[in-house]
Amino acid sequence: MLYRNVPRTGDKLSILGFGCMRLPLTRTGGVDEERAIRQIRHAIDCGVNYFDTAPIYHFGKSEQVLGKALAGGYRKKVRIATKLPHWSVFERADMDRILAGQLRTLKTDHIDYYLLHGLGRESFEKLRRLGVFEFLDAAKKDGRIINAGFSFHGDPAAFREIVDAYGWEFCQIQYNYLDEKNQAGTEGLQYAAGRGLAVMVMEPLRGGNLAGRVPDEVKAIWEEAPVHRSPAEWGLRWVWNHPEATVVLSGMNDEAHIDENIRAADTGQANSLTQDELARIERARDTYKRLMKVGCTGCGYCMPCPAGVNIPGCFAEYNAHVLFPHDRTAKFQYIGRYGGLLSGKSYAGLCRACGKCAEACPQHLPIPALMKEVSREMEGMMTVVVPVLKGLLWCQNTAGRVRRAITREKAHA
Repeated sequence: MLYRNVPRTGDKLSILGFGCMRLPLTRTGGVDEERAIRQIRHAIDCGVNYFDTAPIYHFGKSEQVLGKALAGGYRKKVRIATKLPHWSVFERADMDRILAGQLRTLKTDHIDYYLLHGLGRESFEKLRRLGVFEFLDAAKKDGRIINAGFSFHGDPAAFREIVDAYGWEFCQIQYNYLDEKNQAGTEGLQYAAGRGLAVMVMEPLRGGNLAGRVPDEVKAIWEEAPVHRSPAEWGLRWVWNHPEATVVLSGMNDEAHIDENIRAADTGQANSLTQDELARIERARDTYKRLMKVGCTGCGYCMPCPAGVNIPGCFAEYNAHVLFPHDRTAKFQYIGRYGGLLSGKSYAGLCRACGKCAEACPQHLPIPALMKEVSREMEGMMTVVVPVLKGLLWCQNTAGRVRRAITREKAHA
């Protein structure tokens, strides 16, 4: 296992991180705890020392399982990363309450890497208004958290603003050979690293889609290579090739895949891919893009949209949905990110067909017409899903407020 240092602290982290968002499931759909614990401990025994979870993963079970897996001496061998869900924060006290619950669930007295979860500009401004910087300062001072960071799903401009707003030790971005210009992208990776932040990379395989049901044309590119590697290994090595990437997270739930990724991490050096290998990955990228429905490059010249549509983001999720029809993740991500669930509304259906975007598009895409297509395909479930999910979040948040009120009452009793 290779390790890279966190620039501001020198902490040595395994280049392969274990993402706990996709733990193995039982036949009934719940987390297979025994198997997950075996997998986590096996990864630790093989040198993985960074484990990423969040309250929302597996509806709260992810943190619970990780806490159980780290009993018996395993806790001291690893770094735990978990997250503050901004959608559950309504006042400063919520931050302390949520963190206290996470410490109990994870059976630890500190979180090594604590992230503000899934930030965009609006959610960040909300947390800042509620005193998140003071919360992070206090939690770091008293040792409840060691390093402060954030995960991100917005545009490059918002990413730069957030990076510069606080003395973060690290950040987490989506990055893979298809997403160089999507969300923070290469620009964000280099910007954060240039500011001294460790960069943790999520979705290096696009939720497994770059490793699973690979199109035949892409499969042929990998099979023709003089060195035999799985599609997953090609994708991981592409990210590791960037010296700015500190940890690459993989949501692993299969023993064979875990061992394969660990073997790859033994030699995942930065700047190690040859020009021929980089050219092969570029061929795969170009093939994927040719198979995509909309030829958006994510350049952002169409932005900002007067109606508030996140045009590149909507196209990115639409393309992923069409390219990987077996996977419903893109549709749910579209609804969550742009449908008003986790941040402000920026979905395609808001388009007023003013045409300013089409005039600015270097690819000469008929964006207003395409927005109608995206809306038709991606938003059918939105009117049902968003209220249901908001209701679930309301229940979760109300339960938190009740617990907080009971705690206050006991304190004053």
